[in-house]
Amino acid sequence: MDASDRVSAYRIFAGTASVLIGIGLARFAYTPLIPGLVENGWFTGTQAAYLGAANLFGYLLGAFAAHRLSVMAGAGRVVRAGLFVAILSFVACAWPLPFVWFFFWRLLAGIAGAALMVVGPSTILSQAPPRQRAAAGAYVFTGVGLGILLSATIVPALAATGLTATWLSLAGTSLLLTAATWRAWRPTAGGSDNDQGSRAPRAHVQVPLAAIPVILAYGFDAIGFVPHTVFWVDFLARERELGIEAASIQWAVFGTGAALGPFLAGRVVARLGWHVSLSLAYLLKAMAVGLPLVAVSMTATTISSFVVGALVPALVVLTSGRLVELVGPHLQTRIWGWATGVFAAAQAAAGYGLAGLFGLWGSYRPLYEIATVALAVALALALVSPRLAGQRTFSG
Repeated sequence: MDASDRVSAYRIFAGTASVLIGIGLARFAYTPLIPGLVENGWFTGTQAAYLGAANLFGYLLGAFAAHRLSVMAGAGRVVRAGLFVAILSFVACAWPLPFVWFFFWRLLAGIAGAALMVVGPSTILSQAPPRQRAAAGAYVFTGVGLGILLSATIVPALAATGLTATWLSLAGTSLLLTAATWRAWRPTAGGSDNDQGSRAPRAHVQVPLAAIPVILAYGFDAIGFVPHTVFWVDFLARERELGIEAASIQWAVFGTGAALGPFLAGRVVARLGWHVSLSLAYLLKAMAVGLPLVAVSMTATTISSFVVGALVPALVVLTSGRLVELVGPHLQTRIWGWATGVFAAAQAAAGYGLAGLFGLWGSYRPLYEIATVALAVALALALVSPRLAGQRTFSG
């Protein structure tokens, strides 16, 4: 391995670490802490739910602000700030303090997570040669899957030792990863930055129209994403009457799929290309989300857990890579920011909306039906995209 390969590997590791901290830990690690927060009297169940919503709202704000911040301050500085804020948020939540305090820091953690998700990966992928982009994306977005896997396995075990120790362990892990990758986000001489695309002028740019269906499909994916990531364990434990132990095992299966998903996506892209791989992923995800509606065996449940888990981060890889293919590396940060913002908005709306529908209907089954339809729409949009390629552009 020559020097350039070592530098590239280091930067890919830095991108993976930024996603792991910003999304894997700052977001997904909170879910298994909710029972402990309630049982230990830190918050009520309703307050704990609102703290989760605070993180989603922060993610929405950060997704739309990330590109502008990278233009103003440079991508490297934005990533460094996001890492620093994420670490502080863990430390700030390590002791039982007022609800408003936690709400503020969970909001900031969401903003930081979105900034890391938008700016970190796009910086790395915009610099990767086209033939290496699928592999680079697979490694970088593995951070999402690793975070889900940790949330299903290690974090619950840590939580059993105490909430303060768990929060500080998350902070310590993030601090070590940040220290190990700090140099990767160093601005170069003369004020230039790691991501040349983030330095693009603020004037309107011409964006291929074919990118719009891909972005909209990503929004519908957010709707299809909610039931398995929010309601799956409770659906299996109570509505399907499998019990909490079996449901927890299925969440671990989901996490295992999530850890492997980006690598599987990279292998498929190498054979089929970005467009076909993206369309195939939406088809498989729609089928896997809908599978519990027609099959109740443990085998079908496990297939659904693994496939949906794998496709959660895989679709991030595939959408990001498809957009780079359509718009070019120079617009990657801006367009990926749009896509992440659409995803965040759809996810927040779906989270609140589907929860409300569950309260109205008293069953999770209609939620999975809605998610399946949403993913079918995403598939249709992905299939439309090539028909718009090369026809015209719009100013964004």
